[in-house]
Amino acid sequence: MKRLLFLVKVILTDMKFELEVIAFDVISCQLAAENGADRIELCANPHEGGTTPSHGMMKAARKSTHIQVFPIIRPRGGDFLYTQEEFETMKEDIKCAQDNGCEGVVIGILKNDGTVDFEKCQELVALAGKMEVTFHRAFDRVKEPLTSLEQIIAIGCKRILSSGLKPTAIEGITLLKTLVSQANGRIKIMPGSGVRSENIIRLAKDTGATCFHSSARKTLESQMQYLNSDMKESLVQVSLDGTEVKHLKNNLVTHFHSTL
Repeated sequence: MKRLLFLVKVILTDMKFELEVIAFDVISCQLAAENGADRIELCANPHEGGTTPSHGMMKAARKSTHIQVFPIIRPRGGDFLYTQEEFETMKEDIKCAQDNGCEGVVIGILKNDGTVDFEKCQELVALAGKMEVTFHRAFDRVKEPLTSLEQIIAIGCKRILSSGLKPTAIEGITLLKTLVSQANGRIKIMPGSGVRSENIIRLAKDTGATCFHSSARKTLESQMQYLNSDMKESLVQVSLDGTEVKHLKNNLVTHFHSTL
């Protein structure tokens, strides 16, 4: 019996499942760690889908938490077709992430025909050195996902964040399952977009994925005592819902332990 319990403990320890959440501020980084997240995708500009955080934000985020911090390297919103000047900016931002002790970065560059820009992405991965690299949801805009999967593996990325080429991961379950199967452990497929505590177990069961990405976001009202009503604006702040992060992680733990 002791031997069996020991083996179960080893299996539970070795079982690799990951919960990544987005942080747009330092408080969210702290909430992510306190509530069981394994990694932070650090972003600015939530209303543009996330862009590269400032150098100061990278430094503050890295100091504020013990869990992994992966800044997104995305110089602007919109599409993922970048000029040479934007590409040079991305390279400088990767160096900044290195200088601040970040464990990884999140990238994605496409060509105008809907294929992965293999050469530019390969250059960014090489520049990242020991940092891990995730290919973000630029993947959901590719023309041929299975071909692109093989290219991203060859480039050297460790994860692909994807909603299965659909607006949400639930809608893209069929392709996500296919991607997990074709990847066969060579790269992690990380479902994201609309991932919440109420659907994360379904995504785990139906796709076979072991790592997941959630914004787990909530909005905070402004604490200003005076607001100029003539501006006709709502100064809400996008932040992280710590309770939702905790539910996401607890549901993952329950699911993966129940599969033993």
